[in-house]
Amino acid sequence: MTPSSPTTQPKAKRLFGPVDGLVLLDKPTGMSSNRALQAVRRLYAAEKAGHTGALDPLASGMLPLCFGESTRLAGLLLNADKAYETTATLGARSNTGDSDGELFDQRLVPDLGEADIEAALARFRGDIMQTPPMYSALKHKGQPLYKLARKNVEIERKPRPLTIRQLRLVGRESNKLHLEVECTKGTYIRSLVEDIGQALGCGAHVTALRRTWVQGFRGQPMQQLQELEDMESAQLDRYLLPTLAGLEGTDRVSLSAEQAQRLCHGQPLFLELPATQRSAILAPDGKLLAVAAIDEQGRVTVQARFGTRNSGSA
Repeated sequence: MTPSSPTTQPKAKRLFGPVDGLVLLDKPTGMSSNRALQAVRRLYAAEKAGHTGALDPLASGMLPLCFGESTRLAGLLLNADKAYETTATLGARSNTGDSDGELFDQRLVPDLGEADIEAALARFRGDIMQTPPMYSALKHKGQPLYKLARKNVEIERKPRPLTIRQLRLVGRESNKLHLEVECTKGTYIRSLVEDIGQALGCGAHVTALRRTWVQGFRGQPMQQLQELEDMESAQLDRYLLPTLAGLEGTDRVSLSAEQAQRLCHGQPLFLELPATQRSAILAPDGKLLAVAAIDEQGRVTVQARFGTRNSGSA
């Protein structure tokens, strides 16, 4: 008789339900942000989930995922500063702005010195106007631009203001420039690289892109999707951050019991505090109640409410 081989016990599956918290995912290349979100959502069996700004399939790096009550932070984090490492390959443009698209406008790369490159980069530091690419999720009459682009339909896009806080050349190999970028919301690195290529007179497109941090999570460890998928259910919980983790660096205001009651009942609330654009408003026990602005008169204007469930619980 042949001895029976040991069987592997299948991992216990969670039932979908309320899950609150954040996961800092290191999104792998070749995967859309939504696909990555749904993969982690299934692991945590979270009823409600969202992310804080899509990364292109080509890109890897920090993608904060929000579950349950933490999804109310998604819009706030979408407006956060972000940082990237990117490789700009000179000598051709792409219809998508990166190596996933079709190359065109191929040109010889001139003999560029460091001074030439620095002069081009200097033009894009600080406050600039940038035209969004056709291959983007921006919508025209309810339809994403990338769907129109796939049909070879070109829509006029208005340039938008943004700020490039840092743009630095950190390496060079032949026709490849390795750049570090820190920027405000709404920046398309593909468009930035394309514009730099035009300024250098030879065109350029992105061949590598990695988001290194999102404001509020700088220096915090990211989790690999494959590692999360290999974990047991109980292990996953240790990587679920509380909602407050998404408000690092934000002023925190602790209310009295009476003040907390007024806030929770939607009554006007005034605090004798300096004006702030964003503060984390806490109950006496430290529970997050809201994210709010405080004006010069001390009036509290709620931007997002929390507290229907305990933040960070699964």
